Amino acid sequence: MTGLDAMLGTREVTSPADMHAFGVEIGRMLSAGDLVVLTGPLGAGKTTLTRGIAEGLGVRGPVQSPTFVLARTHPSLVGGAPLVHVDAYRLGSAAELDDLDIDVDASVVIVEWGAGMVDGLREMWWEIELDREWHGRGVDTACGVTAHEVDLDADSPRAVTVTRRP
Repeated sequence: MTGLDAMLGTREVTSPADMHAFGVEIGRMLSAGDLVVLTGPLGAGKTTLTRGIAEGLGVRGPVQSPTFVLARTHPSLVGGAPLVHVDAYRLGSAAELDDLDIDVDASVVIVEWGAGMVDGLREMWWEIELDREWHGRGVDTACGVTAHEVDLDADSPRAVTVTRRP
């Protein structure tokens, strides 16, 4: 596995463009066999970050949230590993993720909503947690209260934490 050791820790990302650029930087550091889990509430920027990672990897797009298809594979345009983008939100267990039969060894795998789902896929993976900093403009959607759509689209800073697991 390659590493995101240079990215470990927490940083503030102030806009969607900066989130995309951060993803490009991450994508340039990843290679076949790397697994990244993205966690964070609705609207935190997980798909925006993944679009940047895809650009950094040089894979075919467009990158869209795979919520209803569960996983999308984006082949490399530059001879590198494909990107497999998974949305585990609708999956009930790690076994269901395993049933997708993803070639983790030959791909870069990004799993949105994957906390607690990837333990058996790899001995080590990267977790990137995105936290919306509401600044009083909305509510925490993780508590079951829905924020207004305008709040979800608002440019507000995010705290982004990169951790190596386990």
